[in-house]
Amino acid sequence: MITSKRSFAGSVCGLVLLALASILYAKDKWSFGEWRRLSNDPILAPRGEGWESAGTFNPAIVLHEGRFVMLYRAQDAQGTSRLGYAESSDGIQFQRRPEPVLSPEADYEKDGGVEDPRLVKIDATYYLTYTGYNKKDAQLCLATSKDLVHWERQGVILPAYKGNWNVGWTKSGAIVPEKINGKYWMYFLGTTAEKTDEMGLAYSTDLAHWTEATKMPVLPRRPGHFDSRVVEPGPPPILTKNGIMLVYNGADDKLVYRGGIAVFDRKDPTRLLSRADVPVLAPEKSWEKNGQVPNVVFVEGIVRKGSKYLFYYGGADKYVGVAETELTGAEAGTSP
Repeated sequence: MITSKRSFAGSVCGLVLLALASILYAKDKWSFGEWRRLSNDPILAPRGEGWESAGTFNPAIVLHEGRFVMLYRAQDAQGTSRLGYAESSDGIQFQRRPEPVLSPEADYEKDGGVEDPRLVKIDATYYLTYTGYNKKDAQLCLATSKDLVHWERQGVILPAYKGNWNVGWTKSGAIVPEKINGKYWMYFLGTTAEKTDEMGLAYSTDLAHWTEATKMPVLPRRPGHFDSRVVEPGPPPILTKNGIMLVYNGADDKLVYRGGIAVFDRKDPTRLLSRADVPVLAPEKSWEKNGQVPNVVFVEGIVRKGSKYLFYYGGADKYVGVAETELTGAEAGTSP
């Protein structure tokens, strides 16, 4: 069949418009409302002269027996990290346990510590992904618990230097809270040969043994954007009827960290559907701009509270803050 140039151009134009409409529709379907800080001051700050004297930041959080339970990274004056435990009835005022619930013991944690937790509950078990750092290597690790206090190490689940494309350290495991296509899925951070940090994806049938799912990052960095240098998963994703919504942490070339949004296909977690061009959270408060590492907001914790979501984040690698928002345009199917 012979097609005229005009009809061909019209077809191409129509396809382009359809594609643009689809992108705009996706962004409209999967979006949050305005993010609002629930406290002008940190809700958790360093204290004393011991294990949490230098920093208390980068929290994971869940609802457990009607209370908010937070596991947070605590750092001492020597730079060693442990995980502290805090509880709250309202999600803002927290009471802390006097001792950490996870301290460096394994060889892959010695001297550096246990860092940057993410929490997800599957069936009756809590799964904690965290970074084990021994001042030489940082590797993505897993521990399990029934009560959030007593933890059993499952070891390194994605070793450093052995990935398909991530040839450096591994960090930041954000586990999708339900199986998809008979598998569990986890977004994670890896380091490329160019020494930039980007996002990969792994799968598992038992939550203990993980395999990389792709040969390339599923969410690469974007030169010239707020995520031009680092693209790192945040808390466990939100499963909606239409997609997997992932809050992630992006850093630009000046290593200013901001929160971003990406949405992946509900049936194919490797397929990116949409990605926000502007961040949803950025350093604004003095305690988000000044600390151990300046100009950082780093989201790691999420709790659904009615129709709203509370996101917990680290400020300047020293404090914990909380922001509230609502999911608009799509009904959340499953929440961490």
